[in-house]
Amino acid sequence: MMTGTVLDILIYVFDRYMLDEVPEVPEREHLARDLERVGFAHANVERALDWLADLALERDRPPLAIGPLATGALRIYSDGELARLSTECRGFMVTLERLGILSPQQREIVIDRMLALDADELDTEQLKWVVLMVLSSQPGQEQAFERLEDLVSDVHPNTPH
Repeated sequence: MMTGTVLDILIYVFDRYMLDEVPEVPEREHLARDLERVGFAHANVERALDWLADLALERDRPPLAIGPLATGALRIYSDGELARLSTECRGFMVTLERLGILSPQQREIVIDRMLALDADELDTEQLKWVVLMVLSSQPGQEQAFERLEDLVSDVHPNTPH
């Protein structure tokens, strides 16, 4: 029996239900049953579903108050964030912001969702998945989502999709 980390479960759900554009993601109880049937441990399934429920709540988060002086502003990380988010992760988020893929508000959601993972070491592979999940959960982010997909996939940038 595989236990699967919370991130493994999230990737499985994302892959199976969000990328394949299944008409509707099943209710939580059905989803939990499906995940456990596939072999994921009950406790991790519950944590992963809580993680997704918290992500869904982020849609209602009020916008960050960003004034005209905030352009070029620097995000200061707390000691706890610095301990868990590698330099590579933080650098990748800066790159995504500069490219217009992540807004400051979305960056905060990504940081929150990264820290909510149960992993001690958080790397850029995990970060890419979390960013994809955050972007896909937000209305009107199709273009940013596609740009990130192009950025993280091994597809040659000039190949038509």
